[in-house]
Amino acid sequence: CAPPDVVVWPQAVGQVQELAALCHRCRVPMVPFGTGTGLEGGVNAVQGGVCFDLSRMDAIAELSLEDFSVTVEPGVTCKALNKHLRGTGLWFPVGTVGMRGCHGAGGGSTGEAGD
Repeated sequence: CAPPDVVVWPQAVGQVQELAALCHRCRVPMVPFGTGTGLEGGVNAVQGGVCFDLSRMDAIAELSLEDFSVTVEPGVTCKALNKHLRGTGLWFPVGTVGMRGCHGAGGGSTGEAGD
């Protein structure tokens, strides 16, 4: 494993798309980084490349109390989400290592345990 050659901090989806297209054209590896809660060492690249630090993309885009769903950007922390949910009767619980492992993923795109 190797550290990235450079770190970028996009703040919007369009910036991520432009940077990803540039990396693709130049055949440069890309490594995404959200809030640093991953358990699998996914920030490590095989060789250098560009780390996309998405921590500044921290908006909570949509909350639906009716279907218990929320749409967030990749930089939203559990603490920030739960602060946003305060007063609604909802919360986003911390997942256990076993629960994450049974999905074979970090849980972010799988709906955690509620899919």
